[in-house]
Amino acid sequence: MSSKKTRTESDRLDHIIAEVRHDRERREKTYRGRALKMFPWICALCGREFSGKRVRELTVHHKDHNHDNNPPDGSNWELLCIYCHDNEHSRDQVAEWYDEKTPDGGQEPRSGNRPFASLKDLLKEKKS
Repeated sequence: MSSKKTRTESDRLDHIIAEVRHDRERREKTYRGRALKMFPWICALCGREFSGKRVRELTVHHKDHNHDNNPPDGSNWELLCIYCHDNEHSRDQVAEWYDEKTPDGGQEPRSGNRPFASLKDLLKEKKS
């Protein structure tokens, strides 16, 4: 009975190891797996180094923001930590918000405060 139990446990462990190897091979075929093999495990923006379990905090950033553009040489990728990656994408969103035009075609002022709006009138009065 003991040998049967040991054999079953051994089969179960072999199955688990085979699954892990298969998952690792599948991951290595993805662009993230390829990028992790190509580039050093360092964030391209902040320069933090990653190793061990912390490597999961590294993400692959597509420089042209096209996730379908995955050249085999990795020229469209850079490794960024999750914080720099979020910052990179939020920067684009903020820029889009500031680029929005008003309904009349002009550009919305960045703030409601216009401290020099009447300066021209004040200077005219001073010259007179």
